[in-house]
Amino acid sequence: MSKIRILLIEDDNELNHYLAALLSKSDYHVEQCFDGMAGLTLAQSQHFNLILLDKMLPKLDGVSVLKALRENSQQPVIMISAKGAEEERILGLQHGADDYIAKPFNTQELLLRIQNILKRSLPSSAPKKPSELQIDGLALNHKKQTIYVNDHELEFTTIQFKLLWELVSQQHNIVTKADLSQAVLNKKLGAYDRSLDMHLSRVRRKLNEANWLGDRLQTVHGKGYCFK
Repeated sequence: MSKIRILLIEDDNELNHYLAALLSKSDYHVEQCFDGMAGLTLAQSQHFNLILLDKMLPKLDGVSVLKALRENSQQPVIMISAKGAEEERILGLQHGADDYIAKPFNTQELLLRIQNILKRSLPSSAPKKPSELQIDGLALNHKKQTIYVNDHELEFTTIQFKLLWELVSQQHNIVTKADLSQAVLNKKLGAYDRSLDMHLSRVRRKLNEANWLGDRLQTVHGKGYCFK
């Protein structure tokens, strides 16, 4: 996976190099610019996941850079300024900044602000959950809440469908009773609660009656259940 790219536009030479080192240490790829004109040119010619933009810059100030950038780009921008006055913050936000931080700032706060913006702007890396599962003639459709065995539809209650779906979707993994109770019954598992065992027994029976291997739903004593 390619690194997240950050453009740093800051004219303070010492601060620029310090922030570049900090961001690189956090595993970001950093491009450095030291004036507004060079920063705008680079921002318009390449794609960055985030731009750190100082407000007071030589050749072209930060607000002008931001205004020009927003004409055709929505790359996330955090503005940095030595001025902490409210009107400075409002000005940056009015022209399309996603966030604002005033010098001197806590570097941990800056990193957290960067992380929060990236979480919102980057596509989720979590894999999408499937809407259908098919294994050896058994077919489950999550949207329709239907279960078929060899093209023959079975009658399952909502709880029974949820229980089977959770186990089939995590094939070969042991799913604890506590997790299943939350996912299927929407409640914490009680010390003497046997309802999951009862529901699983009925699911097994319905699958066996449809000439499908209900015994693939196995009880792992002391741990939970597993679909093999």
